[in-house]
Amino acid sequence: MITREDIRELAQFQSVNGEGCALSFYFQPQTPQNKSHREEAILAKDLVRTALREVEKNGKNGGTRADLNRILEIAERMHGNQARAKAIFACGAKNFWREYDLPALLPATQLKTNRRFYLKPLAGVLGAHPRVCVAILDRQRARLFDLRLDELKEREGLFHEIARRGKGDGFRGYDAGHSERRMADDAMHHFKAVAEHLKDELDKGNFENLIIGCQEQHWAEFEPHLHPYLKQRLLGHFPAEITAVTNEQIHDRASRVLAEAQDKRRQALVREVLGQSQRNGFGATGLRRVLRSLEMGEVQTLLIGENFHGRGIECSACGHLDSHVVSACPVCGREVSELEDIAEAILPRAILSDIELFYVKEDPDLDRVGNIGALLRFRADQNTPSKLAS
Repeated sequence: MITREDIRELAQFQSVNGEGCALSFYFQPQTPQNKSHREEAILAKDLVRTALREVEKNGKNGGTRADLNRILEIAERMHGNQARAKAIFACGAKNFWREYDLPALLPATQLKTNRRFYLKPLAGVLGAHPRVCVAILDRQRARLFDLRLDELKEREGLFHEIARRGKGDGFRGYDAGHSERRMADDAMHHFKAVAEHLKDELDKGNFENLIIGCQEQHWAEFEPHLHPYLKQRLLGHFPAEITAVTNEQIHDRASRVLAEAQDKRRQALVREVLGQSQRNGFGATGLRRVLRSLEMGEVQTLLIGENFHGRGIECSACGHLDSHVVSACPVCGREVSELEDIAEAILPRAILSDIELFYVKEDPDLDRVGNIGALLRFRADQNTPSKLAS
């Protein structure tokens, strides 16, 4: 499973001074057209031949041919009916090779060669799959799961023993009432301990969002013990009996909660960014305005539309990005590199700056402003002395 550290490593990678090139291969399984399953192998061969012609034309074949042949061997063993997609990142000149299994949600099978890795398809998958903790609980037990990239793995279990109830109810039922209060008190301590444990795990960075599964009466008892920070990360809860629910049912129910929550947040973010931008507030839309906000360190959340594509330049000296294709950097005057798709430079920069990425599909409102927008932490042009004092 790909981790945040893996993603940062990929975003930092860059081949310079002709030291080979960075290969990015994405395999998206498809339903096979016939029993031979040869469609993917044929497509992979075509992609490899095209990539090889491109790197040889640019004189960057050092180690690249071996990487391409290795990718082709792996692609030929894949079949369209498999459940997982795959991403491979390689640079033979730097002895770099990484393979990752992904959910089968990539836009297409593709192979890219450049001086940095092509992360746009990866950003789309990761933006839809944050690290989620799923907690299944009752009045004395809790099971904690990690839901990441459509995989559910059980991490740990918590158990709180409840005091045994006596055989009788005692004089006039006194012991029965006392026992019930004791059991309720034990359950309260259990729920409180589970909530505190989840808060500790959140503080350690072990998950980004939380989903709870339990009976409805237990949710009413447990929810008041959640720390405000946990409530901010809570995506929802679903009905579950801890002794009867299967891992498959947990996966399906939690995935539905996640999908619904992500869809609502995506729509809310688009509305907020567009509204803030129109009011000259904490929103930026359009490639040029977003690039300026990235350079000023203003961006908190970056929204990229599925159809975003824009040409631009990147300065090899100061790193300035610009949507205007010019021959020299407008900031330092040094040499620039022309980018066919400037997202190749935007995404690594956003990842390394720990900016939240959101991939937006089929949103006409975002499309009208260039399929790119950002929610800002602050506005540098509004930080006048009088505003800072207020």
